[in-house]
Amino acid sequence: MPSPHTRALLAILAAVCIVAAAGFRHAQNVKGSRGGRISGPKLAWLFYAVFLWFLVCPLVALDVAVPEEARGVLGAFAAFMWLRGVAELYLLYGVKRWRPPYGVAHDVACIALVLGGLFWGRARWLGVLGPEDLWALAFLGLVLVSLFVEVAYAALFFHAVEGRTTGEDGIWFADEEQARFRRINRLTLALNVPLYAGLAGLLAVGAW
Repeated sequence: MPSPHTRALLAILAAVCIVAAAGFRHAQNVKGSRGGRISGPKLAWLFYAVFLWFLVCPLVALDVAVPEEARGVLGAFAAFMWLRGVAELYLLYGVKRWRPPYGVAHDVACIALVLGGLFWGRARWLGVLGPEDLWALAFLGLVLVSLFVEVAYAALFFHAVEGRTTGEDGIWFADEEQARFRRINRLTLALNVPLYAGLAGLLAVGAW
């Protein structure tokens, strides 16, 4: 389970992310930045994904209080996700050629990476499990669930916008007003609740 130092750092980073999310929503919905308006549920999901994949995973991977097998998997995943983040930002804001299938392919590769890592560390996971092992497995399970959820969201969004995600007028986010995004937003709102509860619960358990 994460050390007190890691949990304290994550609390600070969560506060920073909340401020950044508020600024991002203002830029998209008030200033009209590239990519279109973003709904509340989608903003919450974006915050969750960035916080979990780009911040929580690497910090947990660096924490010696977490089982080594889990740290190896999370470290590899975090590095792979940061590479994707750099590439995605370039494709979105640089050449304006981002397409959701790229993200889906990366998500599937990440799923394979995490499952492969679990298989690699199977000697530990198939033995007698202590509290720290159960926590690590639950956390890895949450990461896997979040990746499957992202694959579903990307597929639904790509279909809703009929592939129009490139160029100066590319649509990158689901807003609250258009009927074509209504089902996506409802699904996102429904799934945000257990996803947030799962992460908060794991971090709270780690504080005991």
